[in-house]
Amino acid sequence: MDAMTDRERAAETDSPYAWRRLACTGLMSTIGGVGMWSFIVALPAVQADFGVTRADASLPYTLLMLGFGAGGIFMGRLADRRGIVPPLLIAITSLGAGYVLSGFTTSIWQLALVHGILMGLCGTSVMFGPLMADISHWFVRRRGIAISIAASGNYIAGTIWPPILQAMIASIGWRHASMIVGVFCVVTMLPLVLALRRRPNHALDRMGAAATAAQGSLGISPNALTALLWVAGLACCVAMSMPQVHIVAYCADLGYGVARGAEMLSLMLGFGVVSRIFFGFIADRIGGPGTLLVGSVLQTLILMLYLGFSGLTSLYLISALFGLVQGGIVPAYAIIVREYFPPGEAGARVGIVIMATLVGMAFGGWISGAIFDHTGSYLAAFANGAAWNVLNAAIAAWLLLRASRTGSGRLAPA
Repeated sequence: MDAMTDRERAAETDSPYAWRRLACTGLMSTIGGVGMWSFIVALPAVQADFGVTRADASLPYTLLMLGFGAGGIFMGRLADRRGIVPPLLIAITSLGAGYVLSGFTTSIWQLALVHGILMGLCGTSVMFGPLMADISHWFVRRRGIAISIAASGNYIAGTIWPPILQAMIASIGWRHASMIVGVFCVVTMLPLVLALRRRPNHALDRMGAAATAAQGSLGISPNALTALLWVAGLACCVAMSMPQVHIVAYCADLGYGVARGAEMLSLMLGFGVVSRIFFGFIADRIGGPGTLLVGSVLQTLILMLYLGFSGLTSLYLISALFGLVQGGIVPAYAIIVREYFPPGEAGARVGIVIMATLVGMAFGGWISGAIFDHTGSYLAAFANGAAWNVLNAAIAAWLLLRASRTGSGRLAPA
């Protein structure tokens, strides 16, 4: 039996070790998060290489997101039972193999399967939801900001990787660039696993579970709340995917070039890091449902600006604003899970909700390409995204109203 007492374990929360662990988690997420963004930059080159339509060229990204979502549930459950290290080792191996094999594919379907299974299901899925759930066990007073920082690694990846990948693709082609990324992931991430070997704070889990049971889950069943969060996550990310997935191709279609699009994506995700950290501070004060509502309403408003402006300067500005308002939405789901579910279920529950967001990204990425193929324009795709986001805002408003009526506010620190 572990000799460490419950009091000693509880003292570890919000401790210097917890912050060091958070730093390693963020770095791991930043490196491994390349899987979310690499294909977005490579999309035009892949389409030209295989000679397929824009919708067909989006299939690897769609399967990547579907695999990412499904893998988050299984890997989250594995992390709940065995700790975060086994899922990380699987992910690092799969990412390395997936990127190397991508360089040898001869059809869009082969590339899509590699992205869906190795890079999505077994690889990138661990670098988001499971890492957020793991770090949440090490914080109480600053849980909101800790989860947001862990989630920011994904956006930091989106900030630094697209310009690097665009330069590599332009000079050596997307196939060789993919192989280099795979080797880099394995070499840099394996040493970081050593820093995350310690298991979560089980004493805190027991105290948090007691507090959750005493408070209740907004007066509805846990599964009903999970289902509601699933729909909300799906809706917000159908909207979010439009600029994130297609901004590079959109700029190319407007005549600005893929390099300008990659810069806009990097700008969007760079401001998304600021957004996630800022919304983390907000979440520590107003809780998850309120944070979700604020982010959702702002995302809807900024997304609609794409309908009226298409100038180069305007697109840079709108992309920056979009990053500023949407970064805190997805981490808000993890915060809600930790506020209204037992901590021992964190990995699986967060994985289920994150799967919804990724299904939304996958479906949104595909449907936006299909709308473009049908209409020859991205304007209808932007309008489609805004409509989905209205649904998300409505659910967030209902959750906040329900919390107010039932008195189910944020869990007090254990």
